[in-house]
Amino acid sequence: MTDSRPIVGVLGIQGDIEKHLTVLERLDVRGRRVLARRDLEGLSALVLPGGESTTMSKGLERHELVKPIQEYALAGGAVLGTCAGAILMARESRNHPVPTLGLVDVEAERHAYGTQLDSFVAPADAGAEAAWSDMECVFIRAPRLQEPGPEVEILLRVDGAPVLLRQGRLWVCTFHPELTDDLRVHAALLGTSTPPRSPPS
Repeated sequence: MTDSRPIVGVLGIQGDIEKHLTVLERLDVRGRRVLARRDLEGLSALVLPGGESTTMSKGLERHELVKPIQEYALAGGAVLGTCAGAILMARESRNHPVPTLGLVDVEAERHAYGTQLDSFVAPADAGAEAAWSDMECVFIRAPRLQEPGPEVEILLRVDGAPVLLRQGRLWVCTFHPELTDDLRVHAALLGTSTPPRSPPS
């Protein structure tokens, strides 16, 4: 019997790949590791996981995925970047510069909260839309997102800082939603996903 469930890709270079695949399975979605252009074919959405942004950026170049992912997003594909993935999606990384994909009109500051020893869990600020209220956010060497452009919507803040932003079908968050039982971020990505498409050749 053919599996008709949507397929969501998870960039498979480095980072918290398995956790994202587990979340997708809980949402009754098929997950696929993305390591080549052909892996983008037929995807309903794509996740760029947390990890080490320099390693991931070099991996994108090594696997020749920079242009294919940019084309996928520009063609209307839904993309979520978490932590290091958010840095890669930003228009630029303000400190410790790494090449980015330039998909979302926001600047990223790497390791804005310190090292892994400074990781923490914090509730979202009051005043968020009901869809995002009471969310607990796990931060691990998190970036800070700054100077969002006019097309960028801030959905969630922690201590006044934007931590979840959306620009059309492009989502970036500085925390790790895959490390909690809260499925709302991934479900929201799926809510803006598009029918399976092949990336431009």
